[in-house]
Amino acid sequence: MDQPITLQVGVKILLRNSEGKYLLLHRSAQKYPEAQGRWDIVGGRINPGTPLLDNLRREVKEETNLEIIGEPRLVAAQDILRVPGRHVVRLTYIGQAAGEIKLDEEENDAYAWHDESEITALDDLDGYLKEVITKIWSK
Repeated sequence: MDQPITLQVGVKILLRNSEGKYLLLHRSAQKYPEAQGRWDIVGGRINPGTPLLDNLRREVKEETNLEIIGEPRLVAAQDILRVPGRHVVRLTYIGQAAGEIKLDEEENDAYAWHDESEITALDDLDGYLKEVITKIWSK
């Protein structure tokens, strides 16, 4: 018999500020020791039974204290199969943000706003984020 698989859904967002730069968070090595590519975007797992965008707004507020402005646009859906017995579907959005950042320092230890060229030049970028930006910025 095949091993049972747990399905999880995650939502992420490329948050853009009024200057056209995107927010990246540097994942905490203590909380995420296995993470390859420490720079990533805001997001996390959804609470089942709650709409996707409500989950996304909650994650943004919890991790950064920012607010999503307007309606974010879905730009990618990915399968993440790196852990045996777990299948994560990651939905990535792009949208505008406003407010003053106050990091949840358990999750992330730094943040930075970057333009597209700065993000693509980063060595320590999350692989799934790299896949998304390659797809959307090469069009």
